[in-house]
Amino acid sequence: MAKKLKSVIKELRKFGLTGVCPREWRSSIVLEGEVDSWQEYIAAGYAAAGKGYKGVVNDLRVPGLEPLKEYLPPGRGGALAGKSYDVVIIGGGVIGCAVARELTRWDLRVALLEKEDDVAKQTSSRNNGMIHPGLAAPTGSKKHSYNIRGNRMYTQVSQELGFEFHRCGSVVMLEKSFYRLALPYVRRKALKKGVDGLEILSRQEVSRREPNATDRQRGGIFLPSTGVVAPYMVTVAYAENAVENGAEVHLNTAVLGFEMEGDRIVGVRTNQGVLRARVVINAAGVWADNIAGYANDRFFSIHGRKGTIAIVDKALGSTQSAVLAMPQLGVNTHTKGGGLNPTVEGNLLLGPTAIEVPQREDWSTTAGEMELLLSRHLSLNRRLRPRDIITYFAGVRACTFEEDFIIEPSEYVANLVHAAGIQSPGLASAPAIAEDVAAMTVEILKKTREVKRNPAFNPVRRLTPQLAKLSLAERAEVIRKNPAYGKIVCRCEVISEGEIVAAIHSPVPAATVDAVKRRVRAGMGRCQGGFCTPALLEIVARETSRSPGDVTKGRPGSRMLAEETKAGGKTG
Repeated sequence: MAKKLKSVIKELRKFGLTGVCPREWRSSIVLEGEVDSWQEYIAAGYAAAGKGYKGVVNDLRVPGLEPLKEYLPPGRGGALAGKSYDVVIIGGGVIGCAVARELTRWDLRVALLEKEDDVAKQTSSRNNGMIHPGLAAPTGSKKHSYNIRGNRMYTQVSQELGFEFHRCGSVVMLEKSFYRLALPYVRRKALKKGVDGLEILSRQEVSRREPNATDRQRGGIFLPSTGVVAPYMVTVAYAENAVENGAEVHLNTAVLGFEMEGDRIVGVRTNQGVLRARVVINAAGVWADNIAGYANDRFFSIHGRKGTIAIVDKALGSTQSAVLAMPQLGVNTHTKGGGLNPTVEGNLLLGPTAIEVPQREDWSTTAGEMELLLSRHLSLNRRLRPRDIITYFAGVRACTFEEDFIIEPSEYVANLVHAAGIQSPGLASAPAIAEDVAAMTVEILKKTREVKRNPAFNPVRRLTPQLAKLSLAERAEVIRKNPAYGKIVCRCEVISEGEIVAAIHSPVPAATVDAVKRRVRAGMGRCQGGFCTPALLEIVARETSRSPGDVTKGRPGSRMLAEETKAGGKTG
């Protein structure tokens, strides 16, 4: 028996997991059998990790646990049947969209397939938008190298794509005075990792920098390279610039399998027909292991880690300038612990939490998670009260048991590239990951054809006016050219009809209420859409030639109106 396998068995027995049967498959370890609970499923996966295998495939059964539920859009016939592309990207999150844009630097036919009704529907819109500095990722990991590179790239990328990026910095506060003994080590660690500009702060210096920081702090460190973005806007910006440069984005398009010839994918089966691809990129987020399995290359498993985040009213946004965090030592080794961070829009965010969940599209929130947010993070800023929270949401990260990114061409499928296991700091790493995945893809294509640069590539995205950010004189000029910009639809966020119409007709059209919301923030203010939703429904209906009753919130079938209550002057 291999030494590595013996090590896994010994670790499993240490945790009393006698119902687990491990076996080797290619260069991975596969766990089969049955365990009593989801907690044991997770424990077994981590017991097998770090033993020298490429990945952990966790196929353990848990009695009574519902099978994985994946949303799949309804079939739509054969709209894509017979189409052929040089590259097909599976997944419209920030990684997939960034890769699509990067590939349009080359003269290639690129298609991005997304099963949801819009890009950035899952993890890429359900996080706190933090561009991490790279201190927390383990030295030598892909997380670390991509985080450092990606963080530094954001300044240029944000300028090219026109999304807001604030390098606000982060203050990591100490809860105990004796923690200061570790600060020289932290400084050396930061230098070794290439983290830019770390400063050690006394208690007084923390207070001067952040006057509303908790009285419990006993000094800390300042990381000036930390930034914040609106993650859904980053994703939309990448997707729109990709389309402007020739890529195609196909929404409501689910991948159902592959057609294989030997060690190559020759067909991608979708709910819109079978299409051809020279290279396939697996950027499918929480379902990336399923996509790998379609090509018999499932050498890893994804498990979901849910994080709940609360949003604080903009009126309190000015009470802090940097991200505030106070890690609790030894609480959870698989998360950075969350905190309290500013947003580019002016709100503050609390969280996220980190809870392993069996369902990968479980976006529910619970009272217990909210209580955890309040107890852990709200008090980091002395000015905040529970009544200042205006809403909350949850997202699920795509975690592997090895806790690192999988960025590589397949070892067994000649034209498959994996960009999987992308959890935090995936958003910070996205620009760098996209560069490397695109380079891998081009190298595969060059084996069978000539690949030339796209002479028409334009890295600068076309922008439309954002009324709230303009001076009065600039607003007047915009309104003079297009009176629709003078009609305010969302009062909380100062969003005009002109902005909404522009989003609906953008390169990646916003055809649902939530899609418009992600692009222009209509409905994201204090009233959470209570005032503007009826007008927004009418505008979307008019611009897409539908009746208001056919406009959906998001996924097909999520109609917001059931039926007319008044027709022909009579009350129904």
